[in-house]
Amino acid sequence: MRGLFRFIALLVFIAVIRYVIVTVARFFSQAMSSDAPPDSPAGATAARGELKKDPVCGTFVSTGSSVKQMVNGELMHFCSTTCRDKFHAA
Repeated sequence: MRGLFRFIALLVFIAVIRYVIVTVARFFSQAMSSDAPPDSPAGATAARGELKKDPVCGTFVSTGSSVKQMVNGELMHFCSTTCRDKFHAA
């Protein structure tokens, strides 16, 4: 009976240690993969790419997923077609 108790205690100990190791590894993995500026929106890293500020609403948008428009020879990046249209209307 005593041997069974020790075996179960060992299994619980191993499970707890494994849980701690996995949790710490996830924390460091997420911390190391975050390459967005601290003031950018959380979803901006999902699309990857350089972040540009929308001139209308101020949202940071990835160059890979932005709505692009040439304005006076300069490439502008907008978060949506609505912001692009508001920019042209102003």
